[in-house]
Amino acid sequence: MQKLRLKSAEIEKSTHLEFFKIALSVDCVIFGYDKKKLKVLVFESDFEEYANMLSLIGDLVQPEEDLEEAPYRILRERAGLHDVYMEQVYTFGSVSRHPSGRVITTAYFSLVDIKTHKLPASETNLHWHDVDDISQMAFDHKIILDTCLTRLREKILEYPIVFNLLPEKFSLRELQDLYEAILGVELDRRNFRKRITLKNWLVDLNEMEEDVPHRPGKLYKLKKQLKSNGKPLRLKEQNLVI
Repeated sequence: MQKLRLKSAEIEKSTHLEFFKIALSVDCVIFGYDKKKLKVLVFESDFEEYANMLSLIGDLVQPEEDLEEAPYRILRERAGLHDVYMEQVYTFGSVSRHPSGRVITTAYFSLVDIKTHKLPASETNLHWHDVDDISQMAFDHKIILDTCLTRLREKILEYPIVFNLLPEKFSLRELQDLYEAILGVELDRRNFRKRITLKNWLVDLNEMEEDVPHRPGKLYKLKKQLKSNGKPLRLKEQNLVI
């Protein structure tokens, strides 16, 4: 009986140890915006099963690293990015999502002004890719990208986070172009401007666009009180549906 109990305890211990063989990773969906196109930062996978397919930036969470620290490390080490908007979106845990074994990943999205954040020269494989032109990716990264894009579309209707993708000064035309690129729809110009005005997010700079191929428009910036450390706050407003 004693031997049976010991054997049962060993089996139970062995079973418990299996749970500690599950890896935890972080995948980062880094959105940018350029030439009226929503972009995402990707690289070509060198993983044998997904060779040359587009992949998101990610890494395993290190043994001595908190989950919330991992995405900041990944953005810093892989993309040279510091002090950017970041938000946790969802955790993906399909048993078959990684061919090497059980890997559960937590996805974050970030918003970056491409013109002010230059990619490190050492990361020659990194590049900005049009979101609309991506039909498949390595692993389950297309699902992760689509999930983060859906969250982004929801959030920009409630919070002033979209301004992380723009320079400090911008026109209403540029702002509408950005919303249209993210939402994937064409917006009525008059209705858009009316609703943006009602949100009371912007400051009129009493300046005009220069060197543009169309009639120059007024320049605006985000109100200072809607920023924290230079980044737009997620402040909930009323009547925000575009």
